[in-house]
Amino acid sequence: MSWFKLRTPASSANLGPGFDALGLALGLYLTCRFRPSDRLSITVRGRDAACIPTGPDNLIWRTAAAVAEDHGAAMPPIELEIDNDIPIGKGLGSSAAALTAGVVIADQALGLGWKPARVLDEAARLEGHPDNVAACTLGSIVASAIDSGGVARAVRLDLPRHFGVAVVIPDFDLPTSLARSVLPDSYSRADAVFNVQRAALLIAALAAGARWAFPAALEDRFHQPYRIPLVPGLGDILKLRAPGLLGCALSGAGPSILVFYERGSESVCDLVRQIFKLNGHESETLLSDIADHGYELTEE
Repeated sequence: MSWFKLRTPASSANLGPGFDALGLALGLYLTCRFRPSDRLSITVRGRDAACIPTGPDNLIWRTAAAVAEDHGAAMPPIELEIDNDIPIGKGLGSSAAALTAGVVIADQALGLGWKPARVLDEAARLEGHPDNVAACTLGSIVASAIDSGGVARAVRLDLPRHFGVAVVIPDFDLPTSLARSVLPDSYSRADAVFNVQRAALLIAALAAGARWAFPAALEDRFHQPYRIPLVPGLGDILKLRAPGLLGCALSGAGPSILVFYERGSESVCDLVRQIFKLNGHESETLLSDIADHGYELTEE
């Protein structure tokens, strides 16, 4: 039986003010090889491999089985080899990458013939919000929403050539459930207007390559202020200003930090690492390019 190879990128969501709406794909990947089998077999290697289940509770397999069940079918057993480069529990979309992979594997195994837009719609329905899975599906930077009919809509744009992104990853985890639990149930009109303005400014600045719009375009009142107690040093990181630094934002629910900078100024990431160190935590910098493509499926 032929093997299929599926590569799905990591992602960073929110980008400051774009809570549950904006995301970008990073050049770190979850790579899966799979083929039909007479029984389910899952092997794992790579980063945080010990955290990834190798039985029926594996998220990729559970997602594929859920897609099959929703379409009145049973997911046929597969042999699945997982090679993971995405840090788990760090706000880099590891679960979204696995979920997207599960949808694509089900599509292939069941012969559904879905286009990326349909894969996105299914993944967003399962995930509950479209930002990370839109980046996994389309690549680059995405603005996304669920329309009034429940269908996921997403638009992709490219990062200006003179901008760069990096991720600073601290040595502790932050469960998404905890990061979500500290958010309020409602916001004031002033805070809502504040975030709408910044999200619009951010998308326009990224589309036009407008350096001068930063760091104001990354300001946020919806989630980052409430998560400061959960991420030591976050308050100081968000206030960082330096030549070549466009600004910082919590990556997804955290605790990783997304750093926007002008090309040639990669060293500004060290400022973030210094703040983590002053707060008792080591960290690493991943100078990851934006992933130009979403998931890629090939036959070997």
